[in-house]
Amino acid sequence: MSNKTPYQWLTTGDDFFATVEADIGRAKDSIRLEMYIYTAGQPGDAIRNALCAAARRGVTVRILLDAFGSLELPSDYWHSVAAAGGIVRFFNPLTLGRIAFRDHRKLLVCDGTSAIISGFNISRHELGDGITGGWRDLGLKLTSPLAGDLAESFDRMFRMADFKHRRLHRIPWRPPFRRCPPGHLCPSLLTSGPGQNGSAIKATLLHDLQQARTIRIISAYFLPPRPIRRALIRAARRGRDVTLITAGKTDVKLARFAGRALYHRLLRAGIRIAEYDAQILHTKLIIADHVVYVGSANLDTRSLNINYECLVRIDDRRLADEAHQIFNDHLAHCQSINRSTWPRTRPLWEKFMERVSHFILARVDILFARRQLGKLR
Repeated sequence: MSNKTPYQWLTTGDDFFATVEADIGRAKDSIRLEMYIYTAGQPGDAIRNALCAAARRGVTVRILLDAFGSLELPSDYWHSVAAAGGIVRFFNPLTLGRIAFRDHRKLLVCDGTSAIISGFNISRHELGDGITGGWRDLGLKLTSPLAGDLAESFDRMFRMADFKHRRLHRIPWRPPFRRCPPGHLCPSLLTSGPGQNGSAIKATLLHDLQQARTIRIISAYFLPPRPIRRALIRAARRGRDVTLITAGKTDVKLARFAGRALYHRLLRAGIRIAEYDAQILHTKLIIADHVVYVGSANLDTRSLNINYECLVRIDDRRLADEAHQIFNDHLAHCQSINRSTWPRTRPLWEKFMERVSHFILARVDILFARRQLGKLR
């Protein structure tokens, strides 16, 4: 990544983990690592050793892991890093009364000037190229000023890791906005979390979808809220080019069933749908004309209403062209969903599971989280 190219795509788990280790090894001042799932073994052990070495050479090392997502880690896993001076915190320690609210973000910021934002967890499942082995995922390495924004966002999350705060809806959670030409909407960092009065991700994405002539979406767990679903349908009905890639193979079958419950209406509107079936899909990518969204958030109700999530929105034609190439590479390993035959391709039990799964994830999950949120107010 040169000064002329402030972005670098990380399209395989092997590339991602190699870049993470290298960046940690080069860090001179500070390292901020935030992750939903972190597992022991490779590649986690190698990254832990790199973090430990960085702390020993005087780098300020702070690590934030979700308490639920990283539940499988041994209790003494981080002792060497702590002994070297690093600080490890687990976000929202497990308590039944607030278990719904998870830190699903995945980012690394080194020295406040270089950052990686992605859908990758630090897990053996992500090793490989996503085609012949390992999950298919995506990350983006970037530089300042976005790296500084991500560092500030990490610091807010790190301060509230114990989750003892109340009135979640009053936590300041506004993305930075930069000066742009009149009439342009140019947020760079977008976040979501429980208790917000409207997700910055939802609002900004809805604006871009309503304006775009070409829309490309890859979502491992696809269950968009109704306003976004309507925006996609209206765009297709106006003759806009809308194509979705969802998971043919998945680690969460309930999510795949729930997403498939939406296919019939989307297909009738003229939206093209394809399912990635080379490996388990974990990619999160949205392209609306020359605007690119990448980060931790899926296009589903949990990401946009319940989880703490982080995306960057970048208006850059060159980056969008590269994103289209990544999309097309995914598409080459997909099975297209046929509009005319889709209603007849599944047995009755699958159709039943689609309806039940949609009800659970689109209704019950949200109601459960709102009830827990109400108790915290």
